[in-house]
Amino acid sequence: MTLRHTHTHMLPVQNRQIFFNVIQMKVALFVPCYVDQFYPQVAIATLELLEKLGVDVVYPESQTCCGQPMANSGFEHLTGGCNDNFVRNFSGYDYIVCPSGSCALHVKDHLHATDEKAAKEIRGKVYELVEFLTDIVKVENLTSRFRHKVGLHQSCHGQRGLKISQMSELVSPPFSKTEQLLHMVQDLELISLKRQDECCGFGGTFCVAEEAVSVKMGIDRVADHITHGASYITGNDMSCLMHLEGILRRQKSSVKVIHIAEILNSAE
Repeated sequence: MTLRHTHTHMLPVQNRQIFFNVIQMKVALFVPCYVDQFYPQVAIATLELLEKLGVDVVYPESQTCCGQPMANSGFEHLTGGCNDNFVRNFSGYDYIVCPSGSCALHVKDHLHATDEKAAKEIRGKVYELVEFLTDIVKVENLTSRFRHKVGLHQSCHGQRGLKISQMSELVSPPFSKTEQLLHMVQDLELISLKRQDECCGFGGTFCVAEEAVSVKMGIDRVADHITHGASYITGNDMSCLMHLEGILRRQKSSVKVIHIAEILNSAE
């Protein structure tokens, strides 16, 4: 069952805990295609986490692809239908939250529609999940628990586009909004990596056009996490984690991938 067939009232409510005072904002949940089709648990974890924090979340059920795959392949001129549908579904909300840096960045930078005024307004309201939690909700503590050694993969769109973390090649003070949240999770051990912000090689259609290069880059990233003892690899983008998961499976590795929303929503 994908999230498109899951409604908020179907989720268990008896054990939900509100961590903070109810935040008076109406938020639309924007779910990427690959999450909806392959990793619906990530979308459900995002929804549950936001509701635990007191956020009023709505899932626009007629949402479809944001158009990023076409745009990245050089066919942005064919994304008009996707863009107009996005505007129809996501107009009128205070914020739009997405558990994906690449999709959020695409909408922020490239959403144009027949109703350009509405599109511009939406571009300013779209947030990737982590930046929404740190910059808008301003989460200061969590009661999440995750008893594992975790390696963090910094996705390129999140780091270099959304500025969720500092780039290591810059002579500037380091920061990571994702690490900031992970440090709030009880019993989680965040490991250090040798090349902490190196690309995994996924790159959307790049992994199709340059398969051999993409796989080699992914193998290098997986090796860094395994060498440093990770039991799980987490990140903000399930697309990158999907790429790494494929390599881990082919290597018959016991290391697993998990989206940060699942960790922040965990109570194990």
